[in-house]
Amino acid sequence: MTKTNRILNGFLGISMFMFGVLKFVNPFETWYSVQIIKSELPFPNLSFWSGQIGEIIVGIVLIYVLLFGSKLKQNILNKTFLIANVGIIIMMLVAFYVHLHPNVPSEVLPLKISPPIIPGVFILLAIANIYLKVKNEKLGC
Repeated sequence: MTKTNRILNGFLGISMFMFGVLKFVNPFETWYSVQIIKSELPFPNLSFWSGQIGEIIVGIVLIYVLLFGSKLKQNILNKTFLIANVGIIIMMLVAFYVHLHPNVPSEVLPLKISPPIIPGVFILLAIANIYLKVKNEKLGC
């Protein structure tokens, strides 16, 4: 794994883990609940839990890959890396939708801004992480 991939994995892993954990603590829990309800996502309870747990699991997986990836077989490492980064992209696409939904007030969004800057940055970082790994190490799943 290149130094850039290690840095991206660390940043994405810690960030995703922390964002997931924060959603269990007020005021973030309340803000997140309002986001789910007001954005009219299908199956609100499932959406609520999958967002929190998904972010925590993806964060743990990326941190694990960073710290212990060398102990994994290369094909398992590559698949784990790819699944975690695609997971970030999927979760951030949902966050992008939530930010743009007209019913979601900016007061319950990160940094209190409606433009989906944070989800957009995380999508770009996950894509860059995948691209750099493919470019430098030939991601052979």
